[in-house]
Amino acid sequence: QLQLVESGGGLVQLGGSLRLSCTASGFTLDQYAIGWFRQAPGKEREGVSSITGSGHTIRPSSVTGRFTVSTNNAKNTVYLQMNSLKPEDTGVYYCAARRGYFPSLTATDFGSWGQGTQVTVSS
Repeated sequence: QLQLVESGGGLVQLGGSLRLSCTASGFTLDQYAIGWFRQAPGKEREGVSSITGSGHTIRPSSVTGRFTVSTNNAKNTVYLQMNSLKPEDTGVYYCAARRGYFPSLTATDFGSWGQGTQVTVSS
């Protein structure tokens, strides 16, 4: 059974950093693309990073230079390093998996989701 578990969220001040983890079980990352998404209250879920099993990554301009996604295949875990955090980065962060070799920032492309972890950035 395919399962994703996020961890690492919390409360951080403006300009701070957090590293989120997404640990996968029931499948290996080399044949899947993983996406990181966030959802703020009253807003749609938006993609903030995605990585393939071969290490190809994409991200929107809003997080370029601040967020970095990486994979540790030995631990079957994907990380999202978030630096220079802003209040608008606040939300529930989810990781999601899709079988295949192309990254995506579109939520409907992903069929398996974790439970989410809360990130709150205070000003």
